[in-house]
Amino acid sequence: MTRTLRALLALLALLALLALLACASLARAQASETTQDPCAEVKTQAARAESRLRDWPALARYREANAKLAPPAKGVKRVVFMGDSITDSWDDPRHGGFFPGRPYVNRGISGQTTPQMLVRFRADVLALRPEAVVILAGTNDIAGNTGPTTLEAVEDNLASMAELARAGGVRVVLASLLPVSDYEMRDGKPLVQTARRPPEQIRALNEWIRSYAAARGLVYLDYYAATVDGRGFLKDELSDDGLHPNAAGYAVMAPLAERAVAEALKKKR
Repeated sequence: MTRTLRALLALLALLALLALLACASLARAQASETTQDPCAEVKTQAARAESRLRDWPALARYREANAKLAPPAKGVKRVVFMGDSITDSWDDPRHGGFFPGRPYVNRGISGQTTPQMLVRFRADVLALRPEAVVILAGTNDIAGNTGPTTLEAVEDNLASMAELARAGGVRVVLASLLPVSDYEMRDGKPLVQTARRPPEQIRALNEWIRSYAAARGLVYLDYYAATVDGRGFLKDELSDDGLHPNAAGYAVMAPLAERAVAEALKKKR
């Protein structure tokens, strides 16, 4: 983590603490008027800020699971899936489970961006001794989850992960970002996903991923083409919020991932 980023995170934590103190004062003044905690949201935000400050890349998320994971048995071709919530949520039984019976390891973390994944790539991918890695990342960078960035910076992070993998003898599958949509509603209001994730930026990053993979002999996994509709949106039936796949969405993605992995495993290290 850079010195500037550490300073920013410390500032966020300080601001959250000050807000919490102010809220606590207000809560005492209102104690006789309500039983609800007026500081609940502030407390949640403060806890998130503290957690991010202490472990920005979330290395603790899989530390215990990684320690317990035995080396792959002889002849077993382990594959690690690195990503954000779209990978993370694949484990949900409601989505059909994460490739039952396959030696595939899920190392997705909801909300993460490519710089966070790059920091934990050695611990959550290389140390697990996989034959291949499937990288699906970038949508949260576009959304600014860890601050403003550029597509060039996202591309650099994806390239760095691919280079680390290849240097470690791990075959690489680079996945396209999925499209988003504005079809869904929540509490009677539209979920406008394209505001934070402009379709033109998704398409531009996908084109770079495709070109980069082709130039370096990596496998390109095209989720986008299989999930986009005629308007350039994520197909309505494949998502319940316009961003994350539902069971039907994962049912489309799973065989594509299987084919990409099979193709990668045929390549020389």
